[in-house]
Amino acid sequence: MELQLKIAGYLLIILSFIHVFFPKRFKWKDELSLLSLINRQLIYVHTFFIAFILFLIGILCISSSNEIANTLLGHKIAFGLFLFWFVRLGFQFFIYSKKLWKGKRFETTIHIVFSLIWIYFSVTFFMVWYN
Repeated sequence: MELQLKIAGYLLIILSFIHVFFPKRFKWKDELSLLSLINRQLIYVHTFFIAFILFLIGILCISSSNEIANTLLGHKIAFGLFLFWFVRLGFQFFIYSKKLWKGKRFETTIHIVFSLIWIYFSVTFFMVWYN
């Protein structure tokens, strides 16, 4: 399981860096211009901190895979991460509208790829906790 935790860690770090491209990809300059300053800044600040925590969890998984896999505290951390990614997986199918991706090649591909990543994280952290 330590190898799977390290793989998850590297994926989390990559995912954290992908957030850098969100403003341009989603045209935030235009889209968010209609929002009040506080709402616009909340989106930027929350996006930064989501990326930052993904990066830190990635570092934790890489640097402390043995401890996560083999200690009681590590199992508790793994359980929390399992819950987080399992709920995130649920949002992928039950909160985001199918209109965002259905019938669109690129968006459907992204939807499938990230669904598989959320499944991978959920299964990995569940298996670490369960063992």
